[in-house]
Amino acid sequence: MAKAKSPSGRRTQPVQPAIAGNAVAAEPTAPKKRTSILQFASQVRAEGRKIVWPSRKETWITSVMVLIMVVIAAIFFFVVDAGLSVASRFILAIGQ
Repeated sequence: MAKAKSPSGRRTQPVQPAIAGNAVAAEPTAPKKRTSILQFASQVRAEGRKIVWPSRKETWITSVMVLIMVVIAAIFFFVVDAGLSVASRFILAIGQ
């Protein structure tokens, strides 16, 4: 049986699969401790330091790619719309 890894990378106890016939009683857990505002602010700052922002070049390249895809989609939908318009006019003209 494979051992599960914790987020820190250390091995933990083997994970037991749940079997339908074996009901396991859940142990009551203690309520979570509330963090103070200062602890919360320091945790937010610590998480903020982990953010990896894209460079100016990556942002520029991504923006150009999005613009190109928008133009391609606009052209595609214009052609489809024009084609359906011509087809509907042709079908409606048959009935006159």
